[in-house]
Amino acid sequence: MAPNPWSVHPAWDEAAFVAALAVAYGLAVRRLGGSRSRYMAFGAGIVLALVAVISPVATVGTDYLLSAHLLQNVLVAEWAPALLVLGVPPELARRIAAVPGVRTLTRPLVSLPLWIGTYALWHVPALYDAALRHPPLLRLEHLAYLAAGLLLWWPVIQDEPHRMPTGARAAYLFAAFLFASPLALLLALLPDSIYGFYETSPRLWGLDPLTDQQIGGIVMAGSEAIVFFGVFAVYVLRWLAEEERAALPGR
Repeated sequence: MAPNPWSVHPAWDEAAFVAALAVAYGLAVRRLGGSRSRYMAFGAGIVLALVAVISPVATVGTDYLLSAHLLQNVLVAEWAPALLVLGVPPELARRIAAVPGVRTLTRPLVSLPLWIGTYALWHVPALYDAALRHPPLLRLEHLAYLAAGLLLWWPVIQDEPHRMPTGARAAYLFAAFLFASPLALLLALLPDSIYGFYETSPRLWGLDPLTDQQIGGIVMAGSEAIVFFGVFAVYVLRWLAEEERAALPGR
């Protein structure tokens, strides 16, 4: 029997992982320091991660609608990681950057393909359906999304271990959107539904599987556009300001 769509999704192991991440962060910044704005950003990322895994969004996405699951994925893979990375103070970022493997994984030519590949892999219909039918695999999917998202955003927001020029950060974000958007557009434009799990799941609000998939593709594309182009605009404006300052007489 399908759960009440407005009920809390009982992914308590995922919630415990998010809570442990928050505790580890709290202990680190208590010792190393940070700003209020950093704390608020990290806290917002934690809240979004919890919304993604235990709120009714997760219940509807896991048992009823593909569109809700796609929104859940965007929260885990894009929005929450961006806020979590933004919340890391410089000294903590320097300590994290010194961890073996971080330098390699946060290289832009590594982190971006990893994120795109993770997204593409988990949206393969056979694997997507298998994850929805087997909770441990679904947990692994969410962990992979979160890890890939953190790596994606790290070189954009943090200066350690790779300090990218402002213009390069803007180009990196544009490339991320450019390579990720075809998947969302494909889901919105396909003439048939491709995920068997949602063809047999209970329906909500009269949405048939194809309409649900089309809405999901639009939601996914719109959510990605908001976060990527929002941050992209910030870095473009910074780059233009740097260019203007560099062109001033006496510089």
